[in-house]
Amino acid sequence: MIHYKNIIKLPVLLIALLSSVFVFSQNNKQAELEARRQELRREIQKISQLQAENKSKQKSQLSLIQDFNYKISVINNLIKVTNQQTNLLTRDINNNQKKITNLRNELKGLKEDYAAMIVKSYKSKNQQSRIMFLLSSDDFKQAYKRLQYIKQYSNHQKEQGEAIKVKTQELQQVNKNLLNQKKNKQDLIAENRELQKTLEKERSDHQDLMTAIKKNINLFTAQIREKQREAERIDREIENIIKAAIVSSNKKAGNTTATSSTSFALTAEEKVLAASFVSNKGKLPWPVEKGYVTLGYGTQPSPIDKSVMIQSNGVRIATEKGAKARAVFNGEVYRIVFIKNANPFVMIRHGNYFTAYKNLSKVYVKEGDKVTTKQPIGEVFTNSIDGETVLSFIVFKEAKTENPNSWIYKM
Repeated sequence: MIHYKNIIKLPVLLIALLSSVFVFSQNNKQAELEARRQELRREIQKISQLQAENKSKQKSQLSLIQDFNYKISVINNLIKVTNQQTNLLTRDINNNQKKITNLRNELKGLKEDYAAMIVKSYKSKNQQSRIMFLLSSDDFKQAYKRLQYIKQYSNHQKEQGEAIKVKTQELQQVNKNLLNQKKNKQDLIAENRELQKTLEKERSDHQDLMTAIKKNINLFTAQIREKQREAERIDREIENIIKAAIVSSNKKAGNTTATSSTSFALTAEEKVLAASFVSNKGKLPWPVEKGYVTLGYGTQPSPIDKSVMIQSNGVRIATEKGAKARAVFNGEVYRIVFIKNANPFVMIRHGNYFTAYKNLSKVYVKEGDKVTTKQPIGEVFTNSIDGETVLSFIVFKEAKTENPNSWIYKM
């Protein structure tokens, strides 16, 4: 048989459970936002550090625009995250204020009940002692019940006192949390104000630079088109190398239609390597220790002339002078390519996948070498005129490019 009191308790328990789940969810969301905020702050610090290292050099206008665009986008993201955190804290603060009100009401009720109990107990002692209360029983059974009642009443007093103590501590903790939340909110608001100032300055500098560029837009557009043609020339060479590798692998496997095949005939060892590469998708390390992406993957308008489209088969990563390019995963150095009027690049094979590292000044490996994750394979070229150190990085499956953002951790 279900007791009536237990039925009453069920909704209360359900509300408490849902409340705890909500609080856990809120805390998780806040932790995620804080992690993202710190990540973006590190990103801005990294950009500023690299810009400071190159401040003595006269960077190209195109590179400066790319730097501005990237930094502005990161600051915008950081502002959005701090706004989300502030809004979440506002909800938390409101919830805690309601909780404090409820706790105070509960505590007031407990204290009133406890006071009434003490008064009743005192009056009972004045009217007759406990012994007389027991001795006046009609029989042993009644005396026993009265004894149990005295014990239960005494225990109830103790429980009520303990409940007051627990509620008081809980109220103190919620008050403490509330003060911390209010401080955190004020800190975030102050940080947001500073970010807004920084953003306005970056936008102003960006606008000044764009105004200067537009005075000679045809020259810059011609430079962009020339860089695009150069990148396409190198990418075609990489694609041809991979297609030749596919044909070679099929011939070795005895495939009679090797010349028309678009897929590798993999050995057992190569299959294992490819599967391991795929299983680490999204977790691969960056091809340089420090850097940020100045040109993303895919077709996009030029940051200077929106009518000019740029096709990027990989990503361009700005890094520091003397930076080492490093393998993003275990593999074999398939080809080191030297092209006229271009810096050398290294291609590493991971089964039926390839990673390409373009714009190197030095190469530390040779064809056929087995390399491991994060192993330095060369030094990134630094332009002596503008001080730019940029690595171009591409991921291939067979002869088709894939977005490096999907492969590299937090790119």
